[in-house]
Amino acid sequence: MTVNPVSVEHLFHSYGPKIIYQDLSLEFEPGKIYGLLGKNGVGKTTLIKILMGFLKPKAGFCRIFGDLANAISPATRARVGLLFERHLTYNFFSIAQVERFMARFYPKWKRERYYELVDLLGLPSNHKISWMSEGQRSQVVLGLILAQDPELLILDDYSMGLDAGYRRLFVDYLREHLKDGQHTVILTSHVIQDMNRFVDDVVFLRRGGEVTVTGLEAFSSNFHCFRLPRDMVKGEVLQSKLAKLACQSAGRTLEHIINLEEHASYFELFTFNTKEEVLRDLEGLGLKASPPILTEVAMDLEDAFVGYTGRH
Repeated sequence: MTVNPVSVEHLFHSYGPKIIYQDLSLEFEPGKIYGLLGKNGVGKTTLIKILMGFLKPKAGFCRIFGDLANAISPATRARVGLLFERHLTYNFFSIAQVERFMARFYPKWKRERYYELVDLLGLPSNHKISWMSEGQRSQVVLGLILAQDPELLILDDYSMGLDAGYRRLFVDYLREHLKDGQHTVILTSHVIQDMNRFVDDVVFLRRGGEVTVTGLEAFSSNFHCFRLPRDMVKGEVLQSKLAKLACQSAGRTLEHIINLEEHASYFELFTFNTKEEVLRDLEGLGLKASPPILTEVAMDLEDAFVGYTGRH
């Protein structure tokens, strides 16, 4: 029986009265690249901390290659490559020293992968990591991760502090390394457009523990934005209803609308459904324009992400 690299089973966690997850269950399959997406504070980094055994959940379980996350064996941990929020911790090492230090912990260590990337910096091997820029350190980190040859890579906010050139280098090298389909990746990033380059599936986390898992192509094709001009919304009561929904989670009130955003001259309605189904939701609120004007608006991935999760 094949064991998935990561399994999340009925996870519950909270910080005081704030619920982060409630009965969260997920399976991360072998050979796929997952983008873990959500606004700040929904629990992306918390989930990674739980997966790596740094934090114990209030209830439920997480497993890494079958091991409980808070009791991962050394052999299993060697199968995991982790980049956690910031880059390299061992700044006092030189380029050569950090490679020799890390190599002792990974049986499948591939020294040539490390130097393939680091040699691009054009720096001597005794150059201290503490003397490097953020972008240069990112190359050292990526070289160390690729040298581990891990079956599971967890990359938490890998783009932090990187300019467009270094982000592109990071993503391109990862994509080349992962094209054999033998590695599973879970990554987070605040640069949503990077996801377009190599993610298979997206996992959306929303406040209160709601989760949606979908293929990236399916999400891009099936998620829609419809624009409703304010002057089509007659009456202060109805405008007040829509404005109130825009400050809440519209999906909890309306059957077909995931999110509703208020602008000065229009409302934007986000949905996985058709225009006709959205109109039925609006009619239920009392909107009976004749003819109703809903215009579909094209979105890139970042637009769709903001539309799904909300601006505030």
